[in-house]
Amino acid sequence: MTNAEATTANQGNAPTSWQITLFSLRQWLKSTGPYLNLAGIVGFIILWYLFTEKFKLPWFNKLPGPLMVYREWVSPDPSYGISIYTPEYYHHILISIWRVIQAFLLATILGVPIGLFMGWKKVFKDYTFPLLETLRPIPMLAWVPLSILMWPGREASIIFLTFLGSFFATVLNTLLGVESIDEVYFRAASSLGAKSKHVFFKVILPGSLPFIFTGLQISMGYAWFSLVAGEMLSGEYGLGYLIWNSFIMVQYPVIVIAMVTLGVIGWLSSALIRMVGDRLMQWKVREDAR
Repeated sequence: MTNAEATTANQGNAPTSWQITLFSLRQWLKSTGPYLNLAGIVGFIILWYLFTEKFKLPWFNKLPGPLMVYREWVSPDPSYGISIYTPEYYHHILISIWRVIQAFLLATILGVPIGLFMGWKKVFKDYTFPLLETLRPIPMLAWVPLSILMWPGREASIIFLTFLGSFFATVLNTLLGVESIDEVYFRAASSLGAKSKHVFFKVILPGSLPFIFTGLQISMGYAWFSLVAGEMLSGEYGLGYLIWNSFIMVQYPVIVIAMVTLGVIGWLSSALIRMVGDRLMQWKVREDAR
């Protein structure tokens, strides 16, 4: 058998991405991980119930218990006007998701190239890194007055605040990805006569992809954190606005409903990014599956 025939045969026997995903899922179900995950969630709910509804401990007696929240959440006629049967609930969710998508895409489009260039060109990093490290620790709430002054309307301000939280995480993780590439690959590319653009597209970009997608998952989490801060202060709709408005209106079960909804959507959005990353980095998925 010639080398070409052997290569073709190996490619034909290589597992597909779907087969690798199913294999990973079966291995995960055989492990103790999912059952410990479920036990952790159930244990938290039980403690929540005991502290708030059963024993009504002093620090927790004003908080809504899990049964109260559940009854409100699934009620066709909710006491505070928000449940899975009310269109307002889904309107708040869709508004928040749309804001996060806009801010996240903007942060990705700007943050990934900037992080790549910072890792690739030391001069560019020397110009930008001190400024980035000075702006990054500033809390989102401190940006609220300036964002209202800079951008017309509330919507642009909220998206700007959401973008900021996501942007810094994307840039730093991309930079870390470039700096983690082994120097041997750069020397090998240079010795083979690779031009600068070839080094960028063949070494830097694929080599930093795992860190980029890890950074995008973190970035998505920061986007949701920042969104809530923006919606609380200057929003009219959205889950952050719903949390703050429910607190003012003394509708405590609705606060928990909005918080849990945020957590579930945030988890799903991170899982979606992880799936896209696995799709683009099949070589890494195959290594992990071995």
